[in-house]
Amino acid sequence: MFTLLSLFLGAFLAATILPFSSEIMLAAALNSGEYPKWLLVLIATTGNTLGAIVNWWLGSYLLRWSDHRWFPFSVKQLDQASEWFRKYGTLSLLLTWIPVIGDPLTFAAGVLKVRFILFLPLVFLGKGLRYIFIGWLF
Repeated sequence: MFTLLSLFLGAFLAATILPFSSEIMLAAALNSGEYPKWLLVLIATTGNTLGAIVNWWLGSYLLRWSDHRWFPFSVKQLDQASEWFRKYGTLSLLLTWIPVIGDPLTFAAGVLKVRFILFLPLVFLGKGLRYIFIGWLF
């Protein structure tokens, strides 16, 4: 039996530094037919967005530890995410759903002090559109 909490936690973890696939979890939940699609999409979007908020917060406050081994992003990932910001601006946050670049992009938004009031709706919309698409597929 699939629970809404496991979908939420899976989506949350997928947006943080842990390698996880929330899309597979959402597809499984959608295929179960146990819950309405809109509810599953909303829960996955919310969990994934909250995970991105953790990355933004880490970027805002923890960059000084970037040279430590346990630090979640490589210099290459941070450079790539910063380049996206220089090239495309804050609207690049709509692309935070993209694997590999998305999580560092949310971290870079924190490092670059993107205002939370701009960060939140852009990330929620970008991640939500991805999950809506998956909902449409299943």
